[in-house]
Amino acid sequence: MERKPAGFADQSQKRVSKKPMGSEGAEQSASKRPGRKLSEYGKQLAEKQKVKGMYGLRERQFRRFFSIAIHTREGATGENLLSLLERRLDNTIYRLKMATTRVQARQIIVHGHVKVNGVRVSSPSCLVSVNDVISLADNVANKKVFLEQVVDKRLKMAIKVPEWLELDKNERKGRVLRNPARTDIQVPIEEHLIVELYSK
Repeated sequence: MERKPAGFADQSQKRVSKKPMGSEGAEQSASKRPGRKLSEYGKQLAEKQKVKGMYGLRERQFRRFFSIAIHTREGATGENLLSLLERRLDNTIYRLKMATTRVQARQIIVHGHVKVNGVRVSSPSCLVSVNDVISLADNVANKKVFLEQVVDKRLKMAIKVPEWLELDKNERKGRVLRNPARTDIQVPIEEHLIVELYSK
């Protein structure tokens, strides 16, 4: 029978010691439990992150739009913020069904494929105004695959264009009829939580 040297622990019987569940351990465990209620700050932060993700903005960009919204004389700050985000050129292109996503809309703009009032614009954050005409640049006419597979394919979809915009499918262009209102945004957003977060 083989003997083990003195002090040699049998690995089959060796137990891994676990930290006893104290108050700190209990708190960590509770924080990981599914369905745990968010704090008020957590709700505010989550709402901001949701809207940032929706419009594809970095924190610095988002704060800039909030600063503009808070200094707008008319209307509530939260509603003004959403109206500004909707008026971004990349979002407008997306709403006009000229791109499948806002990310794609940004790429189209950056590559110089979009004109506002006949002038080529390369900034996705450019804000459109009432009576602005948004169209595709002349060089896009040669990109038949892009027009057929992206623009025309989406234009034919039964996706409703918001009432603040007017779409001319045949000419592949749109016009801003008015500034977007809160009721134009169908996605459930609690903008007051964002205002409360930045107001601290």
